[in-house]
Amino acid sequence: MILVDGAERAVISALDRGLAYGDGVFRTLAIREGAPRQWRRQYAKLAADCEAIGITPPAELLLRGEVRQIAQAEQRCALKIIVTRGPSERGYRYDTKTPAVRIVLSSPYPQYPPSYYDCGVRVRRCRVRLAGQPALAGIKHLNRLENVLARAEWTDSDIAEGLLLDNGDCVIGGTMSNLFLGRSGTLVTPDLDRCGVAGVTRDRVIHAATARGIAITIGNIGWRDVLSADEAFLVNSLAGVWPICELEGTKLSTGPLVRSVQCWLDQDDDADLA
Repeated sequence: MILVDGAERAVISALDRGLAYGDGVFRTLAIREGAPRQWRRQYAKLAADCEAIGITPPAELLLRGEVRQIAQAEQRCALKIIVTRGPSERGYRYDTKTPAVRIVLSSPYPQYPPSYYDCGVRVRRCRVRLAGQPALAGIKHLNRLENVLARAEWTDSDIAEGLLLDNGDCVIGGTMSNLFLGRSGTLVTPDLDRCGVAGVTRDRVIHAATARGIAITIGNIGWRDVLSADEAFLVNSLAGVWPICELEGTKLSTGPLVRSVQCWLDQDDDADLA
């Protein structure tokens, strides 16, 4: 199902700035048993990202009603919310009075192998580098061409994800995921103040670890830091938590921290249709 500004249709204007410039933001979340998961966090992120680039976010009640419509029809699916700045004439300058366009669409829930969760995934290093842009760092904006090109680098179905570095040789995260390392009983995750996407599941892990007294460091991570970690794992809203078992031929262990994180997030599933 696809809703554009609340109407069931799959058409937007050819002049839409989201299409022309990637001028907009999006979020992806899970619908299970007819309920969106982590709705409050997802909406808060969407609204914050909209405001960061000067777009008035959709009202929560309005958007939640459209999400509810799809959730009740689909029951289990991946749901994507897109907000663009709307249509405009040619040129980068935009009219602040133009209303934003909102798109809510569903797609089949991804069927990842259970072994990804239980045994871990093989991961590679991507050649594409992420450009630094502090004004957009952390925001899930529509221009994801770097991720598209990085994901096109491999066709081996045994490799589940690729890690992206920035131009300063810092590891930022996966093409579709955030990265955590376990080191001496503490957690480390990349600083996203220059580039990368601050995902909802990343925030959940940080919150859960802090609430349980687990030390967590947000900072620069080099390639050798990943290879020498006691354990490493990837997170996103649909995949959940994937341990990294092999990184370009180097074997990594699945330790107690990643199992704890999996348990924490399973306990905090947060179904919400209220």
